[in-house]
Amino acid sequence: MKKVYFVFVAFLLQTTVLFCAELIPLPFDVEVDDKKVQLGKKLFLDTILSKDKTLSCMSCHNLKHNGADTVSYSKGIKNQKGKFNVPTVFNAVYNFRQFWDGRAKSLKEQALEPIQNPVEMGHSIPNAIRDLKNASAYVKAFNTIYEDGITENNLADALTEFEKTLITPNAPFDKYLRGDKNAISKSAVQGYKLFKDKGCISCHNGINIGGNLFNKFGIYGDIGSKEKGRYALTKKEEDMYVFKVPSLRNVAITAPYMHDGRTESLAEAVNFMVMYQLGRRIGDEDLRDIVSFLESLTGDLPKIVKDINVTN
Repeated sequence: MKKVYFVFVAFLLQTTVLFCAELIPLPFDVEVDDKKVQLGKKLFLDTILSKDKTLSCMSCHNLKHNGADTVSYSKGIKNQKGKFNVPTVFNAVYNFRQFWDGRAKSLKEQALEPIQNPVEMGHSIPNAIRDLKNASAYVKAFNTIYEDGITENNLADALTEFEKTLITPNAPFDKYLRGDKNAISKSAVQGYKLFKDKGCISCHNGINIGGNLFNKFGIYGDIGSKEKGRYALTKKEEDMYVFKVPSLRNVAITAPYMHDGRTESLAEAVNFMVMYQLGRRIGDEDLRDIVSFLESLTGDLPKIVKDINVTN
């Protein structure tokens, strides 16, 4: 089985480099329903969706910073610690699956999971719907947009429409891709070349520079992961330690890294990935250049969040 797996990985590396050699910039806007977006934004910021009314989606996904958290494991209701490092919601619309184990196939499918996760917001969807129906402002807002008012589907729909807008365009690297060759440093340009030459792009490619495939974590060595990735869902041996490859957009501001937050610095994360995912070692100068490239992937905050106060 191991031999077959490594042959597959080699094939994946070769074919991905061939067909995904270049990256593409993020668009500046996405098509959305503005009324649904505003409703979804209000819901995202409101503690009404948590069982004890202490947490909102914003509690773990800081929209004024990185769309994620700054600790390895966020805490849910009753101070419970989660199982995974919180992934950013920024640009999640471009991920082919949601969550580290990819259990949700779309933004809409993932939208309600944190609400009913007992370790996170700890609510039930029926009770969350009840709470919303007891809030006259929400009754009016839902009835204005949806013929059937407040329902499970409409709650997920409004949250999803808002989350679609959480894109971070105009990163220096996107400007570079659009033709401004002075948008990034010489070190970053060299880092991009190394990123391709060393094979990083085999997994981190496409519009989101990742987020579009699964891969085994620890191809070239035991990485001591407590969580088993997709194996927990499928119980298939080939899915042991297989996780969704994360997007690298805004990676310079989304520390700590990996599904378990094991590395604090970007340089440490690159070193780790080169060793355990590519089976290589990297020199100090090459490391600095790749980090420079990754730092150029930080885009503008989504326009929709600029009026949010940190106390929301």
